[in-house]
Amino acid sequence: MTTHAHRPRGDLALGALAVLALGLYALFIIVPVGISAWKSLTNENPLLAHSDFVGVANYTEMVHDDALAASLGFTLVLAGVVTVVANAAGIGFAMLLNRTSLSYRAMRTAAFLPQVLSGVIVGFVWRYILAQDGLLNHLLISAGIIGKPITWLGSPHLAMFSVGLVAGWVLTGFTTVVHLAALQSIPVELYQAATVDGAGRWQRFRRITFPMLAPGTTISVTISLITMLKLYDIIAALTSGGPADSTQSTALYIIKLAFTGGRFGYASAVAMLLLAVSAVIALLVTGLLRRREVDL
Repeated sequence: MTTHAHRPRGDLALGALAVLALGLYALFIIVPVGISAWKSLTNENPLLAHSDFVGVANYTEMVHDDALAASLGFTLVLAGVVTVVANAAGIGFAMLLNRTSLSYRAMRTAAFLPQVLSGVIVGFVWRYILAQDGLLNHLLISAGIIGKPITWLGSPHLAMFSVGLVAGWVLTGFTTVVHLAALQSIPVELYQAATVDGAGRWQRFRRITFPMLAPGTTISVTISLITMLKLYDIIAALTSGGPADSTQSTALYIIKLAFTGGRFGYASAVAMLLLAVSAVIALLVTGLLRRREVDL
């Protein structure tokens, strides 16, 4: 009877928590998205006394917006390349750090440190490192590897590479932790049996480690893609989108439209586009990776 008496209270508490969670989700996610969707149909501008309903005019304008096309292209390439590299590096580091000693636990903590730092701080620190008279050029010249400073942030292609390098460095901390957790869930008996059967290191990785990492890889790749598609803070602090807007992500373009250009309505429309693109890519990638889990 005691169990039955406590069950309604427990169900009521869980129901209250569920309602609270849904309320917070609606307040901080659904409502802002709805407001942004409405504003995307207006010409709202803080310099204007009133805003008018313009329908899909903002969306049709996007078709002819070369700056938007360039920012979206850069964002997609950056997200794809950094996600692949960061996850490959994360698997490698996870395998290296999959030990139980105190020193390896300390190194795991150090590997995750970039992920917990503010993106603005990371951007400013790397801006100092990659400056023409910065630490990296000083070290390369001192080692005799280069004869004169490299403009890591001064030319479009090198600036894009630098942004990818910094973003990948931050993201690798996350992918390492996720894959390390997946590695530690693999039964040791599988490796022992494979070793007895004469399987080498590469065969154990291909037949055991890689397939068993699939659930962790799905989570890591999906979150990595979403993170990179909305990347703003690191780029703003590192290059401000330059030179010549070559490293301007779509998220940074939205911020510039809204707070520099004052075009809140058009910025909201671009934000809706980015949301749709991110959602479609996330769903497609998750579906493909889930199918891979089943096939394995």
